[in-house]
Parts: sequence; C-alpha cells; structure tokens
Amino acid sequence: MKKIIVLGAGQVGSAVAENLVAENNDVIVIDRDEKKLRELSARLDLRTVTGNAGHPSVLIDAGIEDCELLIAVTEIDEVNMIACKIAASLFGVPDRIARIRANEYLDDKRLSGEELFAINQVICPEKLLADQVTKLVNFPEALQVLEFANGLVSLVAVHAYAGGLLVGSPISSLGQHLKTVDARIVAIFRKNAPLAPVGDTVIESGDEVFFLSRTSDMRQVMQELRKMERPVQKIMISGGSEIGLRLARSLENDYQVKLIEANEDRAKQLAALLEKTLVLRGDEIKHELLREENISEVDLFIATNRNNERNIIASLLAKRMGAHRVISVFNQQMYVNLLEGSNIDIVIGVPDVTIGSILSHVRRADVTRVHSLRRGAAEAIEIVVHGDQTSSKCVGRRVNEINWPAGTLLGAIIREEHVLMAHHDVLIEAGDHLILFLSEKKMVSKIERLLQVSGFLL
Repeated sequence: MKKIIVLGAGQVGSAVAENLVAENNDVIVIDRDEKKLRELSARLDLRTVTGNAGHPSVLIDAGIEDCELLIAVTEIDEVNMIACKIAASLFGVPDRIARIRANEYLDDKRLSGEELFAINQVICPEKLLADQVTKLVNFPEALQVLEFANGLVSLVAVHAYAGGLLVGSPISSLGQHLKTVDARIVAIFRKNAPLAPVGDTVIESGDEVFFLSRTSDMRQVMQELRKMERPVQKIMISGGSEIGLRLARSLENDYQVKLIEANEDRAKQLAALLEKTLVLRGDEIKHELLREENISEVDLFIATNRNNERNIIASLLAKRMGAHRVISVFNQQMYVNLLEGSNIDIVIGVPDVTIGSILSHVRRADVTRVHSLRRGAAEAIEIVVHGDQTSSKCVGRRVNEINWPAGTLLGAIIREEHVLMAHHDVLIEAGDHLILFLSEKKMVSKIERLLQVSGFLL
C-alpha cells in the first residue's frame, strides 16, 4: 500500500483516485471545491482536504510528510508545477507527477522536468488523446492501437467480421495464413464477456479480438480478422478544444482537415495557429452546416467539443448524415459507458487514456508501461523481469513451465530490442520485458507476486 496525494478532484483526478483506491492505496484528495470532495468521499474509501493544492499548509494537512507519490492534476498548470517543487524541496516526496497542458511549458524540458520544478513525469491528457486518435486515423479498422517497448510492439483491438480469413477457424490456424509474420491473439471478448484464447478457440463474427505483433506487421495481421477500410482522406473535427487543435495539427499535413468551432474568437485563434486546416465558424449540431460541408463525403468525423452533450448530438447527427466513421471524445466516463454499442463507432474517455501513464508509478513491480482497456476492467502491461534461477519464479524457465494466474496471457517478450512472440518453449531471461494481457485488473497483484525476487519485498 502506498500513501498517495492527488491534487484536483476533476474528471481526471477523480478517475485517478478511483483506480488507486481500487488497488488498496492510501489516497488523499485535495481540491478547493468542497462539493466535489463530498461526492468523491461518499463513494470511495479515501480522505479529502479542502484548500489550495499549492499551499504548503494544505499539503501538510493532507499528510505530505510521509507521502510516497504526489499526483498533481488540477486544471491549473502552475499550481501543479509549484506543488511538485514544494513536495520535493520541503517534504522530500520521492515521486511527483504533474499534469501540464500549455505548450510553453511542455516544449521546454527545463520547465517540465526536474531541473526547476522537480517533476518526475509530465502527463498531458490532451496530447495522449491526440496521439491515440491519430493512430486510429492511420489504422481505421482498429478499435484501439496501443504501443509497447518504445513502439516496437503494438496491441491492437478489432471487431472480427463475417468473411474474414480467420473467422470461423480456430486460432491455431493463424500461422497457416501468416507464414512470414509472427503474432499472438491475447484476448477475445464475445458479447462483452472475456473468452480465454486457446488453440482450438474459434473466432466468431463480432468478436472483439486483441492481438500483439511487431508494429511493422500490424496491417498484415489485421487483414486476417477484418476487411480493410477505405483509406482516410477527408477528416472533420467538431470543436476547437485543446484536443481538437492538437489533432488538427497532427493530421493537417497528411489529410484534408476541416475544423468547426462555434465561438468566433476561438475560431480566429485556431485559424492563426493552424496552417492547412480549414477552420469554419459555425454550429456543428445544425444539419445545414454539415450538409453544406458535404458530411456524407467525410471519411472520419471526430467530436472533441468540451460540452459532452454537444459531442453526442454532433456525433450521432454526423453518422446519420453519412459520415463513414465517427469517433467521439468525452471527459466523463459516464458518457463512455452510456454510448458503448451505439451508432458512434469509437467512444474514448479522457480518464481511460490518462490513467495508464500514472499506474506505472504505483505498481510495486518494475512496470514500464500500463494501458487501461475496456473502461478499466482489463489491462495490458509491460513489466521487466529481474533475478536469476534461484531468486525468480520466471527466469530460466520456459513460458509453459510458469504458473501464470488465470486470466493472464503473456503475449510477447522484448529482449535487447528483439521481439519474441511468447510461444510455449521460449525461455525467459533476466532483463526481459514481458508484455502481458490481464482480462481482469485484479490479476495485477498476482502478477507482481509471481515476478517478485526472493529477498525483496514488492
């Protein structure tokens, strides 16, 4: 159990606190809004402190003297940065994470690193979201594309479709189709229930299939599971939020991008910041504007409005009027849960994307990457193996000799930049990075115990 102080009880802070409490950590949340704190403490087993998160006296009230991790995710960058500096300089807090959104800070490592403000890790939810959506633009067939091992390996989720080469066939036949490519199916969800993937498991149309492969092999594996979508050329972004701006910037050099923003001042600001994107001032929930801008010819419509209700209306309207594919981004998890399975093709929650960056600092084992999946119910993690044959239950043993917890599947092993698919006879060595899929998050503690090195308490 770690003592963790979370600064900010907004959507990100609340989601972070909920995940940390679920993993049996001692969590204290600080915020100025007493109502938010009451609502949070009513549903979670944590302590709250009302006050300015950047004031030392408030931090002392929260018990910062013996805090192990400070997570500063208030809406104000400067408060987050100052809080990290105070936590390090005055109280010696060993681990400090800050949410920073302004490019002025992000672009200067002196400001967003340890040099001035003693920040161990910066998280920018808007950047994380923009990166994830950009991957979905590049691979329109995918539901999720998540990277491990500095981009060497990717975990991809797709819906299997009738007529796909592997649909109606056992998983063991994958190798017959992919003669030059090595990949592993690590999870199948059928009607929202996990299904353990073994050799004789038959994939059905509509299954949500997760596979691991070298990033360079992704497209070839995807062809086995579903038809290729038409290439994306025309993109329409609804809402000039920070996410919308980042997306437009990352996409405008390779695609035809239009961005709709209702506020006149913000629209002018966006037009000045973007080079090739056509910025339109207008109401994205009006038929007339979408029709005039040929919504039926749009390959991808992305709703990034700050107002969640407008996002819903704009997404459903764009889909009904002929947009080929629709992605909608929401700040609140309740909307993600509500719209799962609706006519919106992909629904993304800001907390889901953010939480993985934080969880790697909380885990007791040497975890380098965490991705939260299926609205937090499942996880994919990258974890480093330590020890030797006498001190480790994994080092020097073949994959099939290890007693993996139920609901856990080892997909790949990264060894000195080499990618090894985790077939049963692969021998695990010290220093290997294991890419694991956990169908249930509660398996994390069992994995940590399995990888524990004798003589050390994890």
